[in-house]
Amino acid sequence: MERSSVEVLTAVRAKRKSRGFGSLLFDSLNYALLLLLVIVTLYPIYYMAIISVSDGLLVSRGDVRFFPSGFNLEAYKTILEDPAIIRSYGNTFLYTTLGTLINVALTALCAYPLTRKLQGKTVFTVLIVLTMFFHGGMIPSYLVVNNLGLLDSMWAILLPPAINVWYMIMMRTFFAGIPGEIHESALMDGANDLVIFLRIVLPLSVPVLATMTMFYAVWHWNSFFPSMIYLNDQKLFPVQIIMRKIVVAGQMGNQSMAASGSEIGVLVSAENIKYAVIIITILPILLVYPFVQKYFVKGVMVGALKG
Repeated sequence: MERSSVEVLTAVRAKRKSRGFGSLLFDSLNYALLLLLVIVTLYPIYYMAIISVSDGLLVSRGDVRFFPSGFNLEAYKTILEDPAIIRSYGNTFLYTTLGTLINVALTALCAYPLTRKLQGKTVFTVLIVLTMFFHGGMIPSYLVVNNLGLLDSMWAILLPPAINVWYMIMMRTFFAGIPGEIHESALMDGANDLVIFLRIVLPLSVPVLATMTMFYAVWHWNSFFPSMIYLNDQKLFPVQIIMRKIVVAGQMGNQSMAASGSEIGVLVSAENIKYAVIIITILPILLVYPFVQKYFVKGVMVGALKG
């Protein structure tokens, strides 16, 4: 006979009371360590945020520490009035959206057949995995992109990294954990492999799909090196390239200010704008993550442990 909920709660409380000093100390140390990690992780973001909305003169004096001083949004106003930054921000959204769709679709289409009875499946798997360890390098990759006529186009950013092999293996492992009886039952009902994949496998794979979407989206959002190699047209630059230029310019400004103090207004303005650009660059990912966190954790664990 099952115990009532009251009895279960009573037993749990009694067990907690019976815990010794060592267990309580261990939990306290864990909480303290986690709190320290949270502070170390969040404080740099918080510091950049308060600098971006503080008075430039106070920033130059080092008077801004824990709270904004002389609150103003002039740095963000300057950014939003710059057409190059707005255009690059739109490019980043475009690259992230299309790139993630391409990545997730091709990764799933590659992973699913490797879980079915496919002739030569082992050979295909070995050939795919080999690409994780052997790569032609930057120059051969550039020559391939150039010969395909993709230079100075968004496809040079989206197509070369279309599939990440490690993510494909995680997705294949998740697909392999779906009971084979479901697949066989659908075949007996007259469904083909494409219908099974679209209507049965994908709806059952929401956790790993959400995880892969997050992984790929973060990679595309933060990526700037392919743009430096394959893009010459500034109208196609993502916001990361613009941010890099602003950050480097700010560092050069700091060096010039060491020699001359008459340009302190320019230095402070560059400092505020630099942090403001960083904030608006990382903000979308910070806002999206909480909505996919539950799928993110579940997808990583299941994709890693099921076999």
